[in-house]
Amino acid sequence: MSDNRKKASLCKTLRHALALDGDFYENALNTPKNQRIALTIVMLAAVSHALGSTLILIINRAELAILVLALLINGLSVVGGYYFWSFTIWKIGQWLKRDSLTYGDLLIPIGFAYAPQVLNFLTLIPLLGQPIQLLLAVWSLLAVIVAVRQGLDIRTRRAALICLVGWPLIQIAIGSVQVLPQFLNG
Repeated sequence: MSDNRKKASLCKTLRHALALDGDFYENALNTPKNQRIALTIVMLAAVSHALGSTLILIINRAELAILVLALLINGLSVVGGYYFWSFTIWKIGQWLKRDSLTYGDLLIPIGFAYAPQVLNFLTLIPLLGQPIQLLLAVWSLLAVIVAVRQGLDIRTRRAALICLVGWPLIQIAIGSVQVLPQFLNG
C-alpha cells in the first residue's frame, strides 16, 4: 500500500473514531491492517502525550536526563494504560458474557478509541492544559464505551460500567507519571 493510501486510511479511521461512530467500531474486524492502524493510533497518542509533557518541562528548563526520563515514562504510560484497560475490559466482559471477544479482538476497537489522545499535545497551551487533558480523557472514555458496547453487543449502561472500572486507575497513573518528572526537576 502506498504512503498516500496509508495516510488516507489512517485519517479516515481517526475521523470515524473521533466521531464515536458505532457502526465503525462494530465493523473493526481483526485484520492485520486494522491491527496496525489501531497500534499506530495508540503510538501517536503516546508520542503526543509525551511531547506535550516534555515541552512543559523544556519551558521550565529541566535537565536533559529528566527530559529523556519524562519522554520515556509518559509515552510508556499511555501504551501501558491501553493494554491494562483493554485487559480489564476483556476480563470483565468474559465474566459477564461467556462468548465475548478475545483480548486480541478488543485491542483494535479500543486502540481506535484512543484517537482523541492523538490531540494530547494541545495540553501545553497555557491555562488550558488540564481542561484539555480532561476533555480528551473523557472523549476517549466515551469512545471506549461505544467500542465495548458494539464489540460485546451489550447495552450502553453495562458497557459504561465495564469501562469505568479501569479508567480511574489509568487517569491516576498517568497523572502521577506526569507529576514525577516535575517533582524530580524541583
